[in-house]
Formats: sequence, C-alpha cells, structure tokens
Amino acid sequence: MKFTSKLPKVGTTIFTKMSALAREYGAINLSQGFPDFEIDKTLNDLLYKSSKEGFNQYAPMEGLPSLREKLSEKYRKLYNVDYSLDEITITAGATQAIFTAIASIINKDDEVIIFTPAYDCYAPTVELFGGVCKYVSLKSPNFSIDWDFFDKQVSEKTKLVIINTPHNPTGSILSKSDLQVLEQKAIRHNFLVISDEVYEHIIFDEEKHQSVCLFPELKERSFIVGSFGKTFHITGWKVGYCVAPQWMMKEFRKVHQFNVFCVNHPAQKALSDYFELEKFTNLPTFYQQKRDYFLNLIDNPKLQFLDCKGTYFCVADYSKISNLNDIEFCEWMTKDKGLASIPLSVFYNDLKDEKLIRLCFAKQESTLQKAVKVLNML
Repeated sequence: MKFTSKLPKVGTTIFTKMSALAREYGAINLSQGFPDFEIDKTLNDLLYKSSKEGFNQYAPMEGLPSLREKLSEKYRKLYNVDYSLDEITITAGATQAIFTAIASIINKDDEVIIFTPAYDCYAPTVELFGGVCKYVSLKSPNFSIDWDFFDKQVSEKTKLVIINTPHNPTGSILSKSDLQVLEQKAIRHNFLVISDEVYEHIIFDEEKHQSVCLFPELKERSFIVGSFGKTFHITGWKVGYCVAPQWMMKEFRKVHQFNVFCVNHPAQKALSDYFELEKFTNLPTFYQQKRDYFLNLIDNPKLQFLDCKGTYFCVADYSKISNLNDIEFCEWMTKDKGLASIPLSVFYNDLKDEKLIRLCFAKQESTLQKAVKVLNML
C-alpha cells in the first residue's frame, strides 16, 4: 500500500528519548519538565472527592462552568481584563489548546512566524494543516527578538505569529516594549497571535508577566494558552485552557469538539474547588527559591549559566567542557555521568548548536543536590 507521511521529518520527541535514556541508565532526570515532588494533599483529596461524588461522566464540551468562572475572575483580578465564559475553553493540556488553535485558523499556504528556539509542537502542527513556517531566531545570549529581522519574515501571507513568554526552553521573558512593538505590527499587518503563557505564574526577580491580554489590540486577535499542570504540579492530569475573543473561540470550539470533545470531569471539579488566587500569586516565590537553591550550589567555572527570568528551566553553556555537539553531550552525560538534560539545538529549525543544554529545577532539594554533584565534577 502506498503511503505518504504528513509529517515525514517528525520522529519521537527529545523529551521522550531523554527520559527513556535516563530510565535505562538510572540517571537523574532534569530533562523532561515535570516536578518530582508531591502535589498539594488538598488537591489530591478533592480529586478523590469529586470522583466519589459522581463527577465521572462527560463534562460540558467547553469546560465546567464553575472552573471557567474562576478563570474569568483570575483574569479580571490579575490583569484587569474581562473574558466571558463564552471566551474560555478547558482543554486536555496546553499542547491540545495550541494544536486546536492552529487547526482552527490555518489554511494551506498560510504563513506562521515562529521564534526559535521554540517548543517542539508548534511547527509540526502548522505543517499538518498545510501552513508554512517562517522562523525568527532569538538573539543570544539573552534570547531577545530582532524586530528588524522579524519584519523581513512578514509577508501578505502572514496569518499567525506564535509567542511564548516566559519562554521554554530559555527561561527568558518578553518585555512590555516587545509586546507594544508586536501590537503595532499586528495592527499594521493584520495577523493573529497565539500566546503560549503556560509559565505565566513562574516569573522571577519581581518581574511582571506581560500577557497579551494587557494590550487591547493584541487581546482582540490572540489565543492565550494556559496550564493547570505547570501551575499546580499536575502535569499528568493534562488540564489546560484557552482564552480568546468570542469570534476566535467560536472557531476554536468547532475543532475542539471533534478533537477531544471534553476534558476529565473529576479533575475539572477538583481544580474548580481548589482554585484560589493566592495559589497563583505564591508560585513565583516557590520556584525562585528552587532556582536560587540550585544555582547557588553550582561551583564549576567551566559551566556558564544564562539568566533565568521565568519557567522552571535554566540554560547552561558547556563549551568550556566539551567539543561534542549538544545532542552528543547530553547522551554522554546521561550514560557516563548519570544526569539527563535537553540539548537546545532540537528547538531550532536548523538544529543550530550553541553548546547549550536545558536543565529542569522543578525538583526536590535532594534531587537537585545529586544533580549538582555531577555538574560540579564535569
């Protein structure tokens, strides 16, 4: 039977590969972005309670009304913007929200601008629906946007721009001025935006998260994607959400209903009952303490860490340690040194190798201590 793959260049993700390698060699896993500590017992108990009380059948397609009401309240109190329940949909994780948003608006030959290094689900989804990816490489070492180069990538076919702040994998953030520039360019060129804001509450050093919803013209043309998994340390629950103007959300839900239809009902009920604003606003302090604890233990002048302003990842330059490319270096470190990380080149369309690796510090102190022993001996 003749068969042509729709994604011929796509294989197993680097996260699956490195986690499998970590298991095979018994390595400390700082590669995949998941916490290794327990979730809040209260949330765990609420999940059990919601299932026991009978919330075990299909949830509403668009998400539990009480949970969407809590999200609406969050945006109103934290950002002073209004999203109605018709503008909020609960999703099976942030990746599904991104997939569905792209699927709802991208037609054949539409161009999509992606900033690299980029999370690996963006480009394949664009290509799956016949779109064309145009890439803008962030400028090292701070991973800032070269807006002049961005202008060269914009054309009359530009339909969508995807941004991610705080940024995975680099830990950088977009500034207020960046969003103001993006807003003016969106108006001038009439493109839409997907803003991946899954780490919005993990931002450090008293910085303020610059959500697209704070900029009126961006708000009216943007999907915002969020994640309960990142916020409440429940990545395995796969519950996220998307907010957007009503006309965009209408198109989103057309796809969503045939994509997953609805999301885990007991998990939604538990999250709705657990939802309190201070649980979001306390998160920066929690993860900044982990970042600082981890980095303060590092005592290896040959390993240079870049600024980490958000997310629970930090990036290290190993060029003074090895000439191996970053994929080879990560494999060597996992197999020979017992520590798994992620090479940054896999986040670039051209596999650009700058001798950088990503490490996840969303771990128990005991895990971080073991990891630092390895890093300090490199």
